[in-house]
Amino acid sequence: MSASPAPIAVVVGVGEGLGYALGKRFAAAGFKVALAARNAERVERLAEAIIEGGGQALALPTDARDEREVMELFDALENQHGPVQVTVFNAGAMYRSPIAEMPSDMFEEVWRAGCYAGFLVGREAARRMAPRANGTILFTGATASLRGGAQFAAFAAAKHGLRAVAQSMARELGPKGIHVAHVVIDGRIDAQSEDVGLAPDAIAETYYRLHTQSRSAWTFEADLRPWGEKF
Repeated sequence: MSASPAPIAVVVGVGEGLGYALGKRFAAAGFKVALAARNAERVERLAEAIIEGGGQALALPTDARDEREVMELFDALENQHGPVQVTVFNAGAMYRSPIAEMPSDMFEEVWRAGCYAGFLVGREAARRMAPRANGTILFTGATASLRGGAQFAAFAAAKHGLRAVAQSMARELGPKGIHVAHVVIDGRIDAQSEDVGLAPDAIAETYYRLHTQSRSAWTFEADLRPWGEKF
């Protein structure tokens, strides 16, 4: 009797920090993890590192701002590997500028990377999960999801917008069996010092626990910060 195929988790927006940590955590739980980001060399290298560690991983270079590429990403996963059970949107673009000096095209670019791309990824995940009445969609937020800081108008607009998308999706999709959650990362991610920054592996553990929650007590929003962070 052949073994059941591994469940599929896709992480969109993968770098050396949190994205990679998320891939490792879900791979450790037995998922086949698809790593997606624009930088092909990076996702291939990080997928190989997960495989070398004993996990299953795929490298799928994708520009999450491109509707066609996002649709093709989910089509490839569903058609070639199996149903996507977990989707994590972890992409975005940080940009700081005085408001009077901020180029309009940069404002739009930050919004496209941090909010519009999240909508595309969330929509494509929902389209496939809703008929199955099962799945988890997780969004990475930031301090800027809750308040706009000086010189961070573009970043705050994108993160506020992403949070609103996640809220709307949670209210619509929760009754259909899909758990949507938003995680506010309230502080700097720093793998080197847990005293001044959030450890990526610790954050990834929270995402995994959100996925495994009983639907009788789903969390919509979790906010994470280092133990010494003032808030």
